[in-house]
Amino acid sequence: MQHNGPGETPNGEPPPLSFSAAAPLQTAASRVRRFGQEGRTVPPQPTVMVVFSAASDSENPGDAMSGADSGEEVYRKPVIPVPNLHLGKPLRTLDVPEEFPEVIPLNVGGTYFTTRLSTLRRYEDTMLAAMFSGRHHIPRDAEGRYFIDRDGAYFGDILNFLREGELPHRDRVRAVHREAQYYAIGPLLESLEDTQPLTGEKVRQAFLDLLPYYKENLERIVEIAKLRAMQRKARFAKLKICVYKEEMPITPYERPLFNSLRFERSESEAKLFEHHCEVDVSFGPWEAVADVYDLLHCIVGDLAERGISADQQCIGVCDKHLINHYYCKRPIYEFKITWW
Repeated sequence: MQHNGPGETPNGEPPPLSFSAAAPLQTAASRVRRFGQEGRTVPPQPTVMVVFSAASDSENPGDAMSGADSGEEVYRKPVIPVPNLHLGKPLRTLDVPEEFPEVIPLNVGGTYFTTRLSTLRRYEDTMLAAMFSGRHHIPRDAEGRYFIDRDGAYFGDILNFLREGELPHRDRVRAVHREAQYYAIGPLLESLEDTQPLTGEKVRQAFLDLLPYYKENLERIVEIAKLRAMQRKARFAKLKICVYKEEMPITPYERPLFNSLRFERSESEAKLFEHHCEVDVSFGPWEAVADVYDLLHCIVGDLAERGISADQQCIGVCDKHLINHYYCKRPIYEFKITWW
């Protein structure tokens, strides 16, 4: 029986791998015996020395295996160093409030403002109070001002209200109201809605709510006028619009027979008089004190708000024959929409 030297394998060749830290002899011997019982042989390997150095002094040196158990894994993956996960300062979370100076420089859409932090936090349930609560990140410009991506033309009115409750001039009320909606400043919204012209707008809207089709008809006026002007290559377009408050007596001879302005008919009789006037758009009927001329004023005014010039004049009545001697007497108005 041939005796192997301390550095040789049973086939007389040097071990394929060696390590700087030797494993316990009992562990290596048990693995070699298991390897022989399974009938597996170790393929010859070139003489290579791979040195695994310990990551720190606290690791157990017994974890490194000697060359005797290298047959269990022919190819061994190199050790991948574990990155250092300590990042120094902890990341700021939403739960950690950011500290703000007492005086806040602001850049609102390119317009600069300076105010106190307490002014921005005056009302808790507002966007500005939330922005400067410390729970949210606010970008800064190149000079360190806190940046708000909003038109700054009316932000001064917002600050004046937050400082001392000052309201804007009447011609700025609508625009400031839009800004107050954006910043969710409830007290300012309530104050503006109790002043003109917003108070009048609330009264007007209460009347228009009686005509749920009003906005839809307004869009139809614009679309029809635009289409006709483009088809005719014209500067303006004309439309026929019927505006009637209530179903009045169909002929002048019927009026003396009734004590009220409302013309009462049974349901079966009413169906005989149902019809559509030959117009582009029709408004009515409604029950309110406001009359036809009030609705005409609303139509022309709302078109003007959209930058559309509109003139109107009454050109007669429908005069459509219905039954027997009955004719429709709803008034017809001609609207002239000028585009340029």
